[in-house]
Amino acid sequence: MDSMHPTILFEPASTRSDTAESSGGVSKAKVGFLAGRRPRFDDETGKLLRSHLAAATLILLLVLAAAFLGNLLAGIDTLRWLRASVLLVLCGCLAALRSRFSFDLTHLRYLELAIFTLLAFQLSLIFIVRINVFTAIEDASSVVAVQHIFLAAWCILSLVYGIFIPNSWRRAAMVLIPAALVPYLIIWAQQSYAPHVAALLKQDQSATPIPLPLVAAVFGIYSAHVLNSARREAFKARQFGQYHLMERLGGGGMGEVYKAEHVLLKRPCAIKLIRPEGKADTVIAKFEKEVKTTASLTHWNTVEVYDYGYTEDGTFYYVMELLPGMSFQDLVQKHGPLPAERVVYLLRQVCGALQEAHRVGMIHRDIKPANIFAAERGGVFDVAKLLDFGLVKEISADQNEGAKDGAFSGTPLYMPPEQASAYEEVDARADIYSLGAVAYYLLTGQPPFSSPTVLGLLEAHARSEVVPPARISPQTPPDLEEVILKCLAKEAADRFQDAAHLEEALTRCECAALWTPKQAAEWWRALTSEGRSTSNPIRLEEQHVHKELSNQMRLLH
Repeated sequence: MDSMHPTILFEPASTRSDTAESSGGVSKAKVGFLAGRRPRFDDETGKLLRSHLAAATLILLLVLAAAFLGNLLAGIDTLRWLRASVLLVLCGCLAALRSRFSFDLTHLRYLELAIFTLLAFQLSLIFIVRINVFTAIEDASSVVAVQHIFLAAWCILSLVYGIFIPNSWRRAAMVLIPAALVPYLIIWAQQSYAPHVAALLKQDQSATPIPLPLVAAVFGIYSAHVLNSARREAFKARQFGQYHLMERLGGGGMGEVYKAEHVLLKRPCAIKLIRPEGKADTVIAKFEKEVKTTASLTHWNTVEVYDYGYTEDGTFYYVMELLPGMSFQDLVQKHGPLPAERVVYLLRQVCGALQEAHRVGMIHRDIKPANIFAAERGGVFDVAKLLDFGLVKEISADQNEGAKDGAFSGTPLYMPPEQASAYEEVDARADIYSLGAVAYYLLTGQPPFSSPTVLGLLEAHARSEVVPPARISPQTPPDLEEVILKCLAKEAADRFQDAAHLEEALTRCECAALWTPKQAAEWWRALTSEGRSTSNPIRLEEQHVHKELSNQMRLLH
């Protein structure tokens, strides 16, 4: 996290309200994010199982209730207590499935097993009792009828399971094939226990050699297969516009960043998620503005935004290219100050990105080492990438729009003097100053000014003379030092007036041609061969102020 170089977001309390307008034009398409490398079909199955299990329970409940009432009216009271108990249990299961109570897939499967096992148990027990009743009075026709009714009810139960309960065909087969044998086992056991039952059943002249429960089981398995295949195809279709979240790259109070992959395109990317909980509308609007701004820029040295919008739960997100490499800050912290020729090589690229942004009327206002990456793109190394246009100012817009007296934003270690005093009036020369401060950091390993307080930093930028970088890093060429000091001029009029003139000045430095793409590739490959990882993709820079700096902000207020 960028705890050493925090971005200050300061507004007086009187202006800190829900005044930020929602950024029109941000995609409102609802997409989803999937944890892991593959779609979580279990989640889809769980949702469908709950709704279908509730529907099946309701249908079975209505059928059993009608049969129960019919038997009561007909004076048949066989196992009335059992039937009433099963109806109550089914009512409870239906109420639970229709409630707001959360069930995971495992619990739903247990509930599914309980419901259908209970119904199978009721059917079997009623069959045994009715068979015994009619056997006692030697009513062969009724014994045969009870057997047919039992087998027909079992077939219906198997078909309901196969059609309503979402399963793969394998799982459906594992359930339905053994279940199809149960009624025949019960009939066999009944005949073995009471031989007279077998004699009565042999009088059945309409018996069929086809095992109907097994046929019903086959139809149920096929139905499960067809429905499951259709669900999977529909599920895959809905994955368009969704992403697999693979690895958390960073996070903080402002959100989280994940390494991800688009489901269909299989393209690696980085996703920044800004969840709505506890976030003011102004914060969400800031990130909407950032992504819209960045997405409108097409320069090779500006990070590319692929997608943005809202998820189903209201989380704002944007998807950007995944950058193997390091931020300028990490590069210096891990490997020390850079040689002058490499600094020039990287800065010239950043100038290109700024030229496009400034040309369309956008001022970055938060250029710092943590917001610029040295990345590998397309086999090219040391590709500078400018990130985080979160504080961008659109100078073509109404100057009074969103302006607040006494409000300012930025990173004090790299912020030009005018940004604290006239925040809404800064122009391209403010970014020139910040880029000069970044160059100073790359050459010397430290920012131009340091202070334990925000006020001290602002005062230093406004009034103190910067120590020439050559005094800290003696190998700094005089011509490059002159360029950097001009960028750091207190008055905007004394600096380079645009990024194009700064790039020209950098090109004229004697060391400008000494660092080449070939040398960049060799440096990174040597780093890899030493066993150090060069994969440090885009990460979320926490925009939180260090506790001591926060206290100073309260003093400012």
